[in-house]
Amino acid sequence: MKIGIVCYPTFGGSGVVATELGTALAAKGHQVHFISYSQPVRLDFFSGNLFYHEVSVSDYPLFDYQPYELVLSSKLVDVVKYEKLDLLHVHYAIPHASAAYMAKQILASQGINIPFITTLHGTDITLVGKDPSFEPVITFAINQSDAVTAVSESLKKDTYINFPNVNKEISVIPNFIRLDDYKPENQHCDKKAYAPYSEKLLIHVSNFRKVKRVEDVLYVFDKVRKAIPSKLILIGDGPERANIEKLCRELDTCNDIKSLGKIVNPEQILSIADLFLLTSETESFGLAALEAMASKVPVISTNSGGIPEVNINGYSGYLSNVGDVEEMANNAIHILKDNVTLSIFKNNAYEQAKKFDIAKILPMYEDLYARVLKTAIY
Repeated sequence: MKIGIVCYPTFGGSGVVATELGTALAAKGHQVHFISYSQPVRLDFFSGNLFYHEVSVSDYPLFDYQPYELVLSSKLVDVVKYEKLDLLHVHYAIPHASAAYMAKQILASQGINIPFITTLHGTDITLVGKDPSFEPVITFAINQSDAVTAVSESLKKDTYINFPNVNKEISVIPNFIRLDDYKPENQHCDKKAYAPYSEKLLIHVSNFRKVKRVEDVLYVFDKVRKAIPSKLILIGDGPERANIEKLCRELDTCNDIKSLGKIVNPEQILSIADLFLLTSETESFGLAALEAMASKVPVISTNSGGIPEVNINGYSGYLSNVGDVEEMANNAIHILKDNVTLSIFKNNAYEQAKKFDIAKILPMYEDLYARVLKTAIY
């Protein structure tokens, strides 16, 4: 198959999943064309079946905000026509689904039928999508998609609640990891560089937006380090960075916290961690938690959104209500208190991660593509 993948190229989960999916499809012999305004951060051209098409938006003084959706639609028309694509797979509803619909209509007027699949990832439904000004367009684009997927049962449910006029069947295909990337022999990070006196190493990865509640991470860590010698690594960056730096000074924890900023492949650091903290107000899935579990790192998390579908309470880690930093800290201390308990949770986390290996998820997408192409009218 010749597949066009539209995604955001940034560090967010939707872009990561789209890139890994395209790379895996290419490895199986499919021809994959990425279409975005910048090369996805995790895209490496190690396969002759991978291609990238940049969407270039000109800076016209007439526009305060450049019309990316229109330019993307035109680019999709161009790539479909000249690369002879079989289908489009767009990740994130805004504005990719509506751009794909527009491209489909333009191509139909030229005698070309291109089906498109929309994958919903989270904030396009639970945050941005709640803006009433987007509702009619998102609803229409979802209903006009040839197939729609969501990354969790929780997100599927939220879509029908937030968009009551959506009448399209939504299939759940969960996020995934490539388990081979997390094998210990592939990791070469030195734990002593971050925990020189054998302290326990806690880690948090996010884009530092308010919804991630990174301040709760610091509160949990402060309680844990008072009971068990510990260090904290923060990976990522974003609008809450300044508040976090201020809070660590107030808690006097800055000397025990290392901020590494944005890292393309976090598995090197995850491989030396003892515990992962995910304190988000909501997560459609919790890909960062899954990446940690694939590195044999148990997870202390909230119980919101799709997280309980990934992190199993009392098995791969613990779940707590949003904002309950006291319980999160106590659960963390319970896991870290002795090496036997920690070892059990580490092994359990890895066993849970196996369920989301790409080898199990990729055929679900391939089957979906085949069904869509079979029902497409040419």
